[in-house]
Amino acid sequence: MRCYPHAYLLCTAFTFFSLLYVYSQLASTLEDRDERSGGGRISGSSSHDAGHTLRKRPGVLGLRDRDHLAVVACGARLEETLTMLKSAVLFSRKPVHIHIFAEDDLHYGFRNAVSVFTFNIYPIMFPEENASEWKKLFKPCASQRLFLPLILKQVDSLLYVDTDILFLRPVEDIWGLLSQFNVSQLAAMAPEHEEPRIGWYNRFARHPYYGKTGVNSGVMLMNMTRIREKFFKNDMTAVTLQWGEILKPLLQKYKLNITWGDQDLLNIIFHHNPESLYVFPCQWNYRPDHCIYGSNCQQAEEEGVFILHGNRGVYHNDKQPAFRAVYEAIKQYSFGEDMESSLLQPLEAALQATTHSYCGRSSHLFTKRLRESIRLMTYWMM
Repeated sequence: MRCYPHAYLLCTAFTFFSLLYVYSQLASTLEDRDERSGGGRISGSSSHDAGHTLRKRPGVLGLRDRDHLAVVACGARLEETLTMLKSAVLFSRKPVHIHIFAEDDLHYGFRNAVSVFTFNIYPIMFPEENASEWKKLFKPCASQRLFLPLILKQVDSLLYVDTDILFLRPVEDIWGLLSQFNVSQLAAMAPEHEEPRIGWYNRFARHPYYGKTGVNSGVMLMNMTRIREKFFKNDMTAVTLQWGEILKPLLQKYKLNITWGDQDLLNIIFHHNPESLYVFPCQWNYRPDHCIYGSNCQQAEEEGVFILHGNRGVYHNDKQPAFRAVYEAIKQYSFGEDMESSLLQPLEAALQATTHSYCGRSSHLFTKRLRESIRLMTYWMM
């Protein structure tokens, strides 16, 4: 008879957690329905399945406000984008809410390939009056990131990344940097170069840029509430301008002097508003420039690479085999396999064959943090 109280308690606990699960699923469903009810729009453009998260208080970050990730994909970027997204969810211990901006002919590919995370997909949206000019600026559609605060109006904060990004530690760790913003800061990026002697902006730029060597926008953390509310100083008028007012005149003034498109425009904006930018270390945006001329990212030397940025197409050619090895390892890995034996060990073996290159000699930095991420994820899943 003494087993009855234990059975009763077990049934009660089971019922409680079942109700809790049902409630959480219902709340998630209602949230998704509310998100799909509104659409980001820029002057006549339409939004398909536009996603929005209601912010609790302007500029104040709640738990649900920190998990937004955005990417822009145009041209032959489907596979590369999917590999990036795989790396984003692979080590994360919380849901990742993903916003994909893509050309219409890529939507089908994303819908059929993406099944392990929640995402919203949008068409490419630019202001009607000069949409073609924005779309062709630098690489196709790259300048879409400039308009995210104006499209995702109900999203408080967001991490934007290029398609050629690979996360080697949980994506929520970089969202954690939002809590380090002071009251003036509204965006965060890494320096374009650590070593001024090989810097591009300080040697070749024909426009203002941030700091000594400029910033790289391939990984950009944004408090979009603050961006929407800020009045920006500029060199076009004595009047400060809001985000939606500054972009068009900035492009018209500098379009003949910029090389890297929207990244150059961001450098100009933060040159005039340096107090608004938080600069995070280079291991959060580690590129071939950090190792091609010898290792020059001190933070990565100490802690390993957190986010790998394979710009210049290095995932798809033989110029930087160490970068390509990381990309191929993550692309080939299948969810559910043992990450130690199916991801880390094959990657370490592949990197051994890259030590003839400068970046290959620094490839131990690529797995230093990755190994820890796999250990923590394995422990968390036990």
